[in-house]
Amino acid sequence: MSKQKLVVLTGAGISAESGLKTFRDSDGLWEGYNIEEVATPRAWKRDPQLVLDFYNMRRRNVVEAEPNVAHTVLAELEDHFDVQIITQNIDDLHERAGSSKVLHLHGEIFKMRSEDNEDLVYSIRQDIKLGDTAEDGRQLRPHIVWFEEPVPIIAQAIPVMRTADIFLLVGTSLVVYPAAGLVDYVKDEVPKYVVDKRIPSVSRYSNVIAIEKPATEGMNDLKKILLENLG
Repeated sequence: MSKQKLVVLTGAGISAESGLKTFRDSDGLWEGYNIEEVATPRAWKRDPQLVLDFYNMRRRNVVEAEPNVAHTVLAELEDHFDVQIITQNIDDLHERAGSSKVLHLHGEIFKMRSEDNEDLVYSIRQDIKLGDTAEDGRQLRPHIVWFEEPVPIIAQAIPVMRTADIFLLVGTSLVVYPAAGLVDYVKDEVPKYVVDKRIPSVSRYSNVIAIEKPATEGMNDLKKILLENLG
C-alpha cells in the first residue's frame, strides 16, 4: 500500500529552537542588522564585504547548531508517510536530522554562486572572501534568495503542494511572500495542521487543526495524532 503524501512547509520558528535567530525577532533586526543592509541586491552593490561578513557568520552559526526534536520527528515520519519538506530556511538542519526530500525556497547557506550566473553554484563550508571568483571570473556570493529577488524554486513547490494528502505548517508566520502563498495550492479537503507558538492567520483555509506550542513540543503531539489516524 502506498504511503500518504505529507507535505510540510517550515519556517524560521523550527530552527529558532536550535539557536538560530530569526530576522523577525522583537527588535525587527537580524543579529543587529537591518535587512536592507545585508539581504538585498542593493546591499550587495553598496557593500559586498559587509554582506559576506554577515553570511559568513550565519554559516558558522549553522555549523555549530544541531537539529532539534522537531527536525527529528519530521525525519521519523518518513517511516509512515511520503514526506516532502519545503523550507524557507537556509540551514541544513532538516537534512542532518535525516529528512530525505527537502526543497529550499530561499537558498542554502552551504552553497555559493557567481554574482552574474545563477547556474554556477558551488559548495562552501568556510568563509567566502572578496576576490573569490566563479568560473566566469565574477565574484562569488551566497546562494541565498535576497529580498527583492525572484524565488525560482516556487515553480517546483506549487505542484508539490497540490499533491498533499496531509499538509503541515511549522514555525512560519506566513508573512513572507511568495512562500506564504503556497498554502493556497493545498486542496480544501486536505487536513492542514499548524504547529507554532503563535498561530498565524489561517482563518481563510478549511480543515485547519492548530497546535499552539513551540515546534519541539508541538511536533511530538502531531506525530501522536498522525499515527493514531493511521490506525
